[in-house]
Amino acid sequence: MNNIWIIAQADTNGASEVTSETVTEEQLTTATQTDSNTPATPPKKPGFQSQQIIFFVLIAAVFYFLMFRGPRKKQQKHVQMVKSLQKNDKVRTIGGIIGTVIEVKDDEITVKIDESNNTKIKVAPEAIGRNLSQENK
Repeated sequence: MNNIWIIAQADTNGASEVTSETVTEEQLTTATQTDSNTPATPPKKPGFQSQQIIFFVLIAAVFYFLMFRGPRKKQQKHVQMVKSLQKNDKVRTIGGIIGTVIEVKDDEITVKIDESNNTKIKVAPEAIGRNLSQENK
């Protein structure tokens, strides 16, 4: 076990050469001592840096604006539009029915949908999709 075999291929004329070197006990013990004296330390992981914290804060801000702020603003606009409804405003419900507002109460809105038969329906304020009179102005 005192021989270390080195196998190498030379680029000269495609000939390969196998050589053998004799290793003394002293060389063998010094090689194993240097390997065993160096402790196996895992690679150091970098801690949280300020750039990573800023990145997470920015991601949280984007999620807030996309998921919470946008729909809340849209809901506030809808509530404001329903509060501003008046008699004779032309509206379209979320179901696609177009009619004229006759009466506005807190919990229901009466809409006239047919002039010739005088057909009226009562809908919840949440069912009003658009105020067509506001858009024409």
